[in-house]
Formats: sequence, structure tokens, C-alpha cells
Amino acid sequence: MSRLSDLRTNAHVILEQHVEPVAGNDNPVEGPVPLVVSARSADALVRQAARLADALDDETDLAAVARSLATARTVREHRAVVVADSVTSAAAGLRGVAEGRPAGNGAVGVVFTGQGAQRPGMGRQLYAAFPVFASAFDAACAELDRCLAGHVEFPVRDVVFDETHASSLRRTGYAKPACFALEVAMFRLVESWGVRPAVVLGHSIGELSAAHVAGVLTLADAARLVAAGDV
Repeated sequence: MSRLSDLRTNAHVILEQHVEPVAGNDNPVEGPVPLVVSARSADALVRQAARLADALDDETDLAAVARSLATARTVREHRAVVVADSVTSAAAGLRGVAEGRPAGNGAVGVVFTGQGAQRPGMGRQLYAAFPVFASAFDAACAELDRCLAGHVEFPVRDVVFDETHASSLRRTGYAKPACFALEVAMFRLVESWGVRPAVVLGHSIGELSAAHVAGVLTLADAARLVAAGDV
């Protein structure tokens, strides 16, 4: 039988100030969400945006609507995206589309990250779900493996997808090629959905990703430069 003096108890108490609900919060979400609207024609897109705006109310789960529009609807030729963080801003943006006065100038920029963003298993679900991603990822890995032959122990794809290689992925010799392959594949995927950026830029290894997708470097040349910094 244990004595009372042998028992150890840790107690944690967290005190926070009570936050009063904000009036007119109109069902906000945690950060902006994209509402993707598409149709076969410009006129149909206008009608679709107007119908969706009219359907929103104070009980709308905006995040669920955004998820449904992005994953459960066929993407048509004519598209518009409204980025909103509340039902009110979503309705206003959709009505802007319906009335031919969308916000912003429509320009898209893409920024590619550098080493440090790599994570074990990154891109594995995209690879399984989207053939465009898988094809681009395989092509990038094939070029990288050719350039890295004799300098690294494992193929790039194995190190990225197999979490038993997590320690290897932290090494520069694998981290930079892994980031490059993932970034190029992700770009090719969104490109297949009709996204056309006005500008691309990158940090560190992301500069080579940006140069490649911009057409400045072929995949083979970009892979050689990626490998040259790591062997």
C-alpha cells in the first residue's frame, strides 16, 4: 500500500478573460475561404453567383460551402473565385460577380518556399488523388535522381513519401530536391485547373522552381542546378 507521501499530483489551471460575443459577427470562419463558382457560359456564371449569394444566411457554414464548391462540383470553362471570411463579405463578393464588378485586378502571384518547408509524407495524398500532380512529381524526381546518382543513397520520391526516411529529409541533399519536386508538381496541378499567375518568385531553392515554371529553365537544367548545390 502506497503512502500518501509517495503520491505525486500535477494540477494545471488556465485562467482566461471571458470574451463577449461580438454583435453582428455573422458566422465568421477561421481565416478567409475561397468560394469557387463556375459555369458553361458567362451568363450562366452570373446567374450561379447570384443564386449562391441569395442562398447564404446567418446559419450558413461558410467553410462547408467552400469545401463543397471546391470538391463536389464540376469545374466549368467560366470561373470566378470570391475570397471571404464571413457570410456578409461572401454575399457581397458574389453579388459583385453577378453584377460584373468583381473586386481586385484578377492578377495572381505564386511564391515558392525554400528549404525548411519539407515534411515527411508531403504530397502523398495529392499524388494518389491527382494524375497531373503524380506525373509532374515523377518527372521531376526522375531528373533529380539522374543528377544525384552516386551522391545520395535513396531516390527522392522514397525519401519524400516514406516517413521512415524523415531524418534523411532534414538533410540539405534531400530537402532541396524534395521541395523542388513538390513545388513543381503543385504548380502543374493548379495550372491544370486554369490558374495563370502574372508573376512567380521564390526564396532559396524556390527561385529555381519559379524559374522552371516560368519557362526560364527546362526541367533538366533546373534539376542540374538543384543537384549542384547539394552534392
